[in-house]
Amino acid sequence: MTTPKIQLTNVHKRFGDNVVLNGVDLEIMPGESVVIIGGSGTGKSVSIKCILGLLTPDSGDVEVDGRSVLALSNSERSAVNAKIGMLFQHAALFDSLSVWENVAFGLIEGGGMSPKKAREIAMEKLVAVGLTEEIATMWPADLSGGMRKRVGLARAIAIDPEIIFFDEPTTGLDPIMGDIINDLIVEITHNIGATGLSITHDMASARKIADKIAMLYKGKIIWVGSVEELDTADNAYLQQFIRGDAEGPIDFETSVS
Repeated sequence: MTTPKIQLTNVHKRFGDNVVLNGVDLEIMPGESVVIIGGSGTGKSVSIKCILGLLTPDSGDVEVDGRSVLALSNSERSAVNAKIGMLFQHAALFDSLSVWENVAFGLIEGGGMSPKKAREIAMEKLVAVGLTEEIATMWPADLSGGMRKRVGLARAIAIDPEIIFFDEPTTGLDPIMGDIINDLIVEITHNIGATGLSITHDMASARKIADKIAMLYKGKIIWVGSVEELDTADNAYLQQFIRGDAEGPIDFETSVS
């Protein structure tokens, strides 16, 4: 039996009186691309932060490769996170570093690689995301939103991660550039064999990049299924969300993402 790459079991997390995760169960198999959908404030980002160790659940368990990651030493936690690449919502590039230095940051600072070797890898990854080598010496401030997102994707894959997290990968992009980024995500995760976990409220993006979609609502996964099952699923909350209907059972009073 194949061990899940990531598994969340009955995960709870609250901030004061605000219950954000209320028993999340989710299983992600090796090589699978899973997208968590849900409105703002439903706990999507908190779920990823619990996996990364940035937040500790109040109860429940989080496993990576069959091992709980909730009580690791700093060195053990670093070893787990070394398997993980991350594309942040707004790329989160360092303005004081050139493009290639941004891409190579994890290789040099986290992996102790020489700048020369790291620069070679950075150039390869920039080409892999459809950018030319000429961009390497530019500064993030000189880039368009789509180019910044590509640089962020190049940085996420620079370490050849086993797992990649995508935080709202198409936010701030026009529909055409968003679709280009979606195609790159599909191509690159397939090429490196990575397990993907994305969070988004963009259904076009979710349909493009997902093998499996999970809907998070009021701290629980209320539906899990394939893209093909979305439109015929018998779940009123899911149908309201994917259709973007104002009327329906969803309560929009949420406050933490």
